[in-house]
Amino acid sequence: MIDLLTQAHALGGVSTFRSGSRTSVLVTDPQAVRHVFAQHPDRYVKRSHRARVLVGDGVVSTSGDRWKKQRRILQSQFTGRGIRRYEERIRDAARRTAGRWEHSASTAEPRDVAEDMRFFALDTIWRTLTGHALDEETYHELLAAQEVFASLPASPSDTVDLTPLLLANLARIDAVAERAIETARTGAAGPAGPGLLHVLLDASVEHPEYTPKLIRDELVTLLVAGHETTATTLTWLFLLLARHPEQHAWVLAAGSPGSPARAAAIRALISETLRLYPAVWLLPRHALQDDVVNGYRVEAGSSVLGCPYLTHRDPVLWPDPESFRPQRFLTTGGHAAQPGAYYPFGLGPRACLGMQFTLREIVALLDHLLPTCTPRFATLPTGAIFGISVSPDGPMTAVIHPRV
Repeated sequence: MIDLLTQAHALGGVSTFRSGSRTSVLVTDPQAVRHVFAQHPDRYVKRSHRARVLVGDGVVSTSGDRWKKQRRILQSQFTGRGIRRYEERIRDAARRTAGRWEHSASTAEPRDVAEDMRFFALDTIWRTLTGHALDEETYHELLAAQEVFASLPASPSDTVDLTPLLLANLARIDAVAERAIETARTGAAGPAGPGLLHVLLDASVEHPEYTPKLIRDELVTLLVAGHETTATTLTWLFLLLARHPEQHAWVLAAGSPGSPARAAAIRALISETLRLYPAVWLLPRHALQDDVVNGYRVEAGSSVLGCPYLTHRDPVLWPDPESFRPQRFLTTGGHAAQPGAYYPFGLGPRACLGMQFTLREIVALLDHLLPTCTPRFATLPTGAIFGISVSPDGPMTAVIHPRV
């Protein structure tokens, strides 16, 4: 699908394209992006979600008043103050993964970097939800979510084939969710205290719409959305550093550990990774009414797509857009200042709820790994797979070397 979108993007910042019998509108111009996603979200709504078969009526897939209430209940947990409540859990998960890498560096044992990033992200969100560290058995059961993701269509309007394998994987995820909910319902908090799952259970007392099924849907949504973005971003980041080792050295030379200069360099590294491989690469919406976007008529009922991946690589907006240059985020004129030119987590009221949480856990892990370890890959994937997220198209096996 990315090839079709790239062809449409070449026609302008607002363009149409056909996929089968459907005509869709693609918006990549910053002004058009703001119009659709930030200024008029009431005109351009989410009809569903490509992962609805997995997340059900969780906050990412609902709309209207129902979505507003669900988001409002969760919102306080993902503000700066809310995240600080889970800060120690994030650091514990980072220390656990760092310990694994340090051990492998001493033994030259090859590691799957993508799997390590997935384990870290799932461990972090599991601790946040339940108060418990993620155990290996639960981790392997939750990998069923990856199998479900792989079977979902890239196009938001394609149907999902409910194969026996897909249904079996959904049943595995349901079993994990049911056990976690039952443990939390009995009042058994984890070693770190109650988790976010307890917030959902408390909400069911005041809000009858929080049925057991909706609590399951929100839990699975937070597990899936709460780990996929982090794991994929970290995987790309280490792949990019392997291609550009001078950038790894630049981050460490920017300042001492914990210094503002080092922190700024790490943030720039993350921002540049998300520019090239945004957490959300495709944003589907449904036009509820006739509208005009940048002089282009959009008819009611149209499918409207935003594509951060293409906006972020537009040479009109970004100097030398295909190059990996984190420094662009630290210099005036090095990056696009125009609102709507950079939106790796979406834009407007439906932007990713957990954006700040994701950035915090990525920083926590990089604080541990960048000064001490360098993964050296057997081979470097050269392309990308565009599904619900964008992932490298090859194995990520590496030997971890200590930095000296």
